[in-house]
Formats: sequence, structure tokens, C-alpha cells
Amino acid sequence: MPTAYLLLGSNLGDRVAILRQAVEGLMTTVGPVVAASGLYETAAWGLTAQPAFLNQALRLHTSLLPEQLLDACQAVEQQAGRERLIHWGARTLDVDILLYNEVVIQSPRLTLPHPRLPERRFALVPLAEIAASVVHPQAGKTIAELLAVCTDGLAVKRYPAAS
Repeated sequence: MPTAYLLLGSNLGDRVAILRQAVEGLMTTVGPVVAASGLYETAAWGLTAQPAFLNQALRLHTSLLPEQLLDACQAVEQQAGRERLIHWGARTLDVDILLYNEVVIQSPRLTLPHPRLPERRFALVPLAEIAASVVHPQAGKTIAELLAVCTDGLAVKRYPAAS
């Protein structure tokens, strides 16, 4: 069964609860979550005048093809009240597909691996927690190696575990 790595992000509402609900929704619609990083807080990337994000990386097994996985991720976003009003704007939930096995795709709807993964510390830090030795299929470097050379200066802080 294919392995997918996702990044969840939330910066509106009860961020912890939204991420928990997203994990539950993904387990129901996508497949079993076999690893989950801790939560990490980061200032917004891109459009910076908005609340800080909580991010979490997941490793899942799925029988869905990449575009079906994208549809399932977007359905979970919709269930969390996601509205697409402003590019990189504030949102209740964002679910990005970072990696899907070693698949490389560039289509109008989906690019894999995620095209900005190597330049985003907020994605690399939680991903490295659960997939440090996974090799990026285009860069030819492990996630840990990509994190070591990432020039993104945004601070990524471990968020206290919620009870």
C-alpha cells in the first residue's frame, strides 16, 4: 500500500482541536495514520500579517491514487470550514501532500513532491521527526539533509502537548 506524507496546518479557531479532528477524518477517508509528529508553532509564511500556525506531519498508508488523495484531503479541509479566499491567507485547516511514495507528478491540480517542501522549515521540521531518512525523489537528499541546508529563517517551535 502506498505511503503518503501530509502536512496539516491551522491558524484559525481551536487549532489543536482542528488538527485532531483532521487526523480522525483522514484516518476514516484516506487510511491508517502510522506516524504523527508533534505539533509545531510557526509564524505565517508568505502572507505574514496573520495568526501563527500549528503544523503537524503525518505518515499514512492509503489505497488512494494521488489525485484521489488530494480530493480526500480537500474534503477534510471543507469539513473543518476551510475557505479559499486569499492565497496563503488564514485558514482553519490546510492539508498538503508532501510526498507520495517516490512519485513525481506535475499536473494542473497536483505537483508531487510538494514543490516548496525544501524551502519551508515549518514543513521540514515536523516531517523530519517522522521521516528523517526518507529521500526526496527529486532532490536526492534525505529530509534530514534538506532540513540541514534549508535557508528559511522562520522559527519553528515545538508546541506543548495538549492533554
